[in-house]
Amino acid sequence: MSVEKVDTLVVGCGQAGVAMSEHLSKCGVPHLILERHRIAERWRSERWDSLVANGPAWHDRFPGMEFPGAHADAFVSKEKVADYFVAYAEQIAAPVRCGVEVTDVQRNVGRPGFRVETSDGVIEASNIVAATGPFQHPVTPGVVPETAGLMQIHSSAYHNPGQLPEGAVLVVGAGSSGVQIADELQRSGKQVYLSVGPHDRPPRAYRGRDFCWWLGVLGKWDAETPGPGTEHVTIAVSGARGGQTIDFRNLAAQGMTLVGRTESYKNGVMTFAPDLGENIARGDANYLSLLDEADAYLVRNGLALPEEPDAREFLPDPQCVTDPILDLNLTGAGITAIIWATGYAVDYSWLKVGAFDEKGRPRHQRGVSAEPGIYFLGLPWQSRRGSSFIWGVWHDAKHLADRISTQRKYLAYDAAMRSETEDA
Repeated sequence: MSVEKVDTLVVGCGQAGVAMSEHLSKCGVPHLILERHRIAERWRSERWDSLVANGPAWHDRFPGMEFPGAHADAFVSKEKVADYFVAYAEQIAAPVRCGVEVTDVQRNVGRPGFRVETSDGVIEASNIVAATGPFQHPVTPGVVPETAGLMQIHSSAYHNPGQLPEGAVLVVGAGSSGVQIADELQRSGKQVYLSVGPHDRPPRAYRGRDFCWWLGVLGKWDAETPGPGTEHVTIAVSGARGGQTIDFRNLAAQGMTLVGRTESYKNGVMTFAPDLGENIARGDANYLSLLDEADAYLVRNGLALPEEPDAREFLPDPQCVTDPILDLNLTGAGITAIIWATGYAVDYSWLKVGAFDEKGRPRHQRGVSAEPGIYFLGLPWQSRRGSSFIWGVWHDAKHLADRISTQRKYLAYDAAMRSETEDA
């Protein structure tokens, strides 16, 4: 039985895989993309129905194509984002093969390259690009047992309020996903409890410019390393309903009950950390610091954008912040469902090579693995703060394609010299 051979195999065809294909093609590198589902599948089936991109259309895209029919400042729906990547793959003639899962990758013994086992047979590749991204497996903490009599789902399985039973709901996690889902449920008429942990909350816009623009001109997207203690801090930002700044006091004023970080569960009672006020204050400090930097930037550059004094005004702390709930009887509160907006974990169990540290994290420099021939794309902070965003992954893909192309030139020289020696 013949074995298919390819120079570079890209595993995954979301935004990272499509970007990788474009740059490999520009560098003349023969390649194949394998996608176990459809292009950009997670945008379609693992996100809630009303989700829109968290950045405006002018920002959250690749340089080679605008979002068709979308205003530059619009926040595009998740289906249109998925359609965008399908159209982009067609535009660049990406060699993608859908419905094929990679199950095992091992280095060949005594010769270059890797043996790749897939659901559709064996492939041999000189290079492997793991473009599966950071959102591979939903993480649901084992805090509440399945026998508790509650509906429990991860945010990746939430689609709309109609799938939840009657009664109140507890949303655990107040990053972008958690806060948007909680807000949607609140607006649908449900009583919502939102567990708020440490977070950053930038302004959606300030003085007529979206926060994506501010992070750009202030150089924050290009920051190469996270600040101390900020590696895993969630960001509360939303493009829902045209884009509005997340303000937890406003959510409380609308009837939402805020609680601190979820700690434990016993005999029907959920326990929360006494850190809600601290977490809200930290988010405020992050918010205000960006306003300060923005104001300073305008003064320094002599730019006149409309002032926005109301941006620094907050509602008073609600009672749920000044007198926080530390223990909550879920049945007594009428809670019948919990949504865990608690993030994701990576899974590289299929990649059986020496590219990981003792905790299973990729060892790499800007995506170039410590294991020759292995590359990673789409990782948070891969080269900069913006690496896991649509535009950021495009630039990281260019770096990897250049590295792969350079290595091919060295190998081509070696092959040519060997040929000359043999012919002599």
